[in-house]
Amino acid sequence: MIRIVFPLLFAFCTAASAQTPLRVKMFPGAQALPVIAAASQGIFERHGLKVEVLFTVNSQEQRDGLASGDFQIAQAAVDNAVAMVELAKQDVIIVTGGDSSMNEFFVQPDVRSYADLRGQTLLVDAPNTAYALQLKKILLMNGLKENADYKIYPIGGTALRLKGLREKKEYKAAMLNPPFSVDAKAAGLKSMGRAADLLGAYQATGTFVLRSWAKANGDTLERYIAGFIEGVRWSVSPANKDAAIKLLSERLKVTPEAAAQTWALLSDPKFGLATDGRFDMQGFRNVLALRAEIEGSWGGKPPAPERYLDLSFYEKALKRVSP
Repeated sequence: MIRIVFPLLFAFCTAASAQTPLRVKMFPGAQALPVIAAASQGIFERHGLKVEVLFTVNSQEQRDGLASGDFQIAQAAVDNAVAMVELAKQDVIIVTGGDSSMNEFFVQPDVRSYADLRGQTLLVDAPNTAYALQLKKILLMNGLKENADYKIYPIGGTALRLKGLREKKEYKAAMLNPPFSVDAKAAGLKSMGRAADLLGAYQATGTFVLRSWAKANGDTLERYIAGFIEGVRWSVSPANKDAAIKLLSERLKVTPEAAAQTWALLSDPKFGLATDGRFDMQGFRNVLALRAEIEGSWGGKPPAPERYLDLSFYEKALKRVSP
């Protein structure tokens, strides 16, 4: 199993014995800024946590690691939590929201229309979750069906998808979010539109954990979520703009210019980070409906969303932070 550990483990500790150690795994990307900020700005420390931030290379690696107890908290598209419940039979709960994916559908410069994708290979992370389903739905809306009209190749996370598009012109399309979408445009790749505009409301990144761990560590989870909420607030505050851009540039290894464009997207309330990391219930209903339609799950009829959720930890955490 490959593990990418963030260059700095963000463990800021004045009294290590008084802090609870916690391991969190997520994808490198703009959506990680609230956790990076909470760690680097001492927010988690104020909540009594010693947080180790790990980066994952793909959804499967992350899901397997959470199930095995390699880390306690996952931050990723919450459809991965649904997949853990339905496919891996793991008792996982979603405890926060985060964003609407901030995805755009990118294609090679020579692609003039969706019809040009017929017979081509497109890049995804894991083929049966989240943004791969967004891609499949967009194509289905434009008359293209998987396998019959195009093939997908599960290359990995967003950074790897952008790398694939840039290095091999035979890979024709992928879903990308910032800062990779910013770099994609600079590299001449073409956006066919934002997922939010093409598909509507979508609950993407959120926090999910094993239910058994949450029950045994409720106070720790609440403190983590409280720190996460404050990290979201810090990340989008105009007062922290310069510091946030610097963090994005340094931690995600992008230019200051790309980081500035990324911050502008993150701070857009209609496209970027959800206020206080709130969970979008309608967006999640759409996530389940998409899985039912594209994967045929539950006989094509999505279940009630409550079976995958426990937002009580979030509500308690919200009371721990000032309005």
